[in-house]
Amino acid sequence: MSPLPRDTASAAAAGAVYASPYRLEDHEGPQTLAELRAALADIDPAELTAFDARLEAARFGSGHRAVITQARQLVAIRTRPEVREAIRASLAGETELITVEDLFAELDKGGLAS
Repeated sequence: MSPLPRDTASAAAAGAVYASPYRLEDHEGPQTLAELRAALADIDPAELTAFDARLEAARFGSGHRAVITQARQLVAIRTRPEVREAIRASLAGETELITVEDLFAELDKGGLAS
């Protein structure tokens, strides 16, 4: 695969904090395959090679979506300390849980991303 140009605007945006360390919104993180490949290459060239292999093997539609989503999540985990801390706190049982009733109340008023 040939080297891809790096988008300096997305590199600057990479320093932006995610709205929530528990959810990766569509507008957060890499926005194109070129940006995603560049981010993976920065993390580890082997990650980029593995991503390309999974993407080429995936079926069109949901298969591609799953591979891209997984790679975007990997970039968030490996590059954003607040995401790693949220995962650590969750695994350690240190996060504040929301009841089902509160969850539905928040969803009804549009307070949580759906």
